[in-house]
Amino acid sequence: MTQFPLFATTPKAMEAILATEIQAMGGTDIRQKMAGVAFAGDLELAYRVCLWSRTANRVLLHLSEFSVKSQQDLYDGVKRINWFEHLKPDDSLAVSFNCKNNPAINNSHFGAQKVKDAIVDQMRAKFNKRPSVDTDRPALRVNVYLQDETAQLSLDLSGESLHKRGYRDVSITAPIKENLAAAILLRVGWPAIAAQGGSLLDPMCGSATLLLEGAMMAGDIAPGLARDHFGFLGWKKHDTALWQHLLDDARRRRDLGLARLPVIVGFDHDRRTVATALQHIENAGLTGKIHIEKRDIADAAAADAWPKGLIVCNPPYGERLGDEAQTAALYRQFGDVLKQRFQGWQAAMIISNPELGFRLGIRSKKPITFFNGALECKLLRFDVAEPAFFEPKAKSLDERVEQVQKRAQAQYSHEQPDEHAEMFANRLRKNLKKLGKWAEQHGVQCYRVYDADLPEYAVAIDLYLCEKLMVHVQEYESPKTIDPAKANQRLAGIMAAIPAVLQIPPDHVVLKIRRRQKNTDQYEKHGDTGRFHVVEEAGCRFWVNFEDYLDTGLFLDHRPIRQLIQQQAKGKRFLNLFAYTGAATVHAAVGGAASTLSVDMSNTYLAWAKRNLELNGIGGPRHTQVRANCLTWLAEQAASRSKPLFDLIFLDPPTFSNSKKMDDSFDVQNDHVQLIRNASALLAPGGILYFSTNFRRFKLDSENLKALTIDNISAKTIPVDFARDPKIHYCWRITL
Repeated sequence: MTQFPLFATTPKAMEAILATEIQAMGGTDIRQKMAGVAFAGDLELAYRVCLWSRTANRVLLHLSEFSVKSQQDLYDGVKRINWFEHLKPDDSLAVSFNCKNNPAINNSHFGAQKVKDAIVDQMRAKFNKRPSVDTDRPALRVNVYLQDETAQLSLDLSGESLHKRGYRDVSITAPIKENLAAAILLRVGWPAIAAQGGSLLDPMCGSATLLLEGAMMAGDIAPGLARDHFGFLGWKKHDTALWQHLLDDARRRRDLGLARLPVIVGFDHDRRTVATALQHIENAGLTGKIHIEKRDIADAAAADAWPKGLIVCNPPYGERLGDEAQTAALYRQFGDVLKQRFQGWQAAMIISNPELGFRLGIRSKKPITFFNGALECKLLRFDVAEPAFFEPKAKSLDERVEQVQKRAQAQYSHEQPDEHAEMFANRLRKNLKKLGKWAEQHGVQCYRVYDADLPEYAVAIDLYLCEKLMVHVQEYESPKTIDPAKANQRLAGIMAAIPAVLQIPPDHVVLKIRRRQKNTDQYEKHGDTGRFHVVEEAGCRFWVNFEDYLDTGLFLDHRPIRQLIQQQAKGKRFLNLFAYTGAATVHAAVGGAASTLSVDMSNTYLAWAKRNLELNGIGGPRHTQVRANCLTWLAEQAASRSKPLFDLIFLDPPTFSNSKKMDDSFDVQNDHVQLIRNASALLAPGGILYFSTNFRRFKLDSENLKALTIDNISAKTIPVDFARDPKIHYCWRITL
């Protein structure tokens, strides 16, 4: 049969696994590339990869490569192909276009339009008919990748991404994609364990993705067998008989494999999640083959009849849990369960913060890097056996704060002066001189005066001018390589130097220890003083609290975007999503908004938002608050025929969330596309949506949001006092 140049795409860091798959299927001339594998093979191999690859996203059949130095070059290069060999004049087509570093074409939408024009014009000139455009399920999907001045033109044989197996409820957001789950299982050797009769257990199974992928491997089930469409089915050169032969063989192998499935079990503590997992298992045709129970991690145990095998899970990432003590407790508990009930098993887990794996108290093998979306993660692998066990140490951060404050008081009283802290004091004086002048000129009363300028003194210091000058100090938790005694000494030196430099009493300086990224810490009580202070910003007044919560109630880095909202709000209907204490709402109302609506799931913070509005003389039915999970509320409103419309929307979601008040976990990187789509559905004609995130590794998925007009305004929204840290947040202006 004819040999074709082919290319299969895959998520970054999975190229080697995909190359092994393709080699096992008979591919030749295999070359690993970034996020993909180039290879050669006949049409049967191309079909086989579409049907059987567990880690590929797409399979592309290469048609041509040509130089593009102008828009006309792109048009001419596409038109040189005889498209009648591939589709009929009355067929449908779609074009996927990606460009990088080409001076002539830097807009994907424009490039796709140019490719479509070349195909349509050729067909119309020859047959006086033209193909229609169908982006959902076209007869032919054309793929163009333009990098520098070289264009790669291919046919997409897969259609939808191959990670979509056909068993998942599309309305449910998954924390892990199917091909990543498969890659994890392949990398930890699950096929060999299954062949020996070992069991598979996921004690935090969620929607059962890992279990379903594991069952398909153990049962020799083609991952694409349940799909009802592939891109090649409408292709003019499609070989129906060959494809039917491959399907018949895959069904025969599935029937044989189902008879030898090992024990596959999943636990989850949430009843609705268990119901979702069971539905996915039914959709995959595996009812009765995978056992699911509602069971908490503390109760996870194997039945006596289950052979020892593999425990695998995608546990909640540390960033989703908020409070560090709660995070550590979950992982410590999981480690205890493994040690007490699963000795002799193998275990694997994927996690974004590998330090949390230390809490298990089981030494892992060398971590393996994967990417869950754009989020870099580590796959940890363990032999659950006594030689690998150790006792992780935990320490109280509250005790450390108390120790630091006592030492600082002693230094401030000159009983134990720290001459090394003078370097920090000099930098603080220098910053005060520069930023104090700027703040006075612009009427800024709350601002950041120091942000880890010196690596040895890794703190953020914010000044709040209320009825007295208050200082909010946040220490970025020291890495484990720093001696705790030295870290305490440095922090005590900082706490002693601040009141000395600012000439204020030490009790006007409040210390917090910042931990790794969290989303719910602002909702966790850290004290119960009930002491609030009033500060001003651009004609608005706010209540702030320095002792009781991790944050004060006013995110200072958002000052410019709040003022922009105030300037644009006159006569507008304003929506504040994930409203927190309603600071943006106050700015909109003071700016003359016709109405405001603040949505948040915390009663505490909605009450705080209402107090902030009242502090500015704002109230009544035009300014309302709604307690709701923003994700659910947005989805419901966007789907409603009588949905409310807004002229101005501020969307500032957390980085991660798995709050008990939410049905599902939220990950801003994985879930932002649907979130933005739902929010933009509530925009009135001519309306503006501002989307902001503090996730430093965030990558906006512009390809899946290309129906919207999106402008990156991050640089314009970083205030002067945060200029040292331009990644403090990202911000986009979005219109229809």
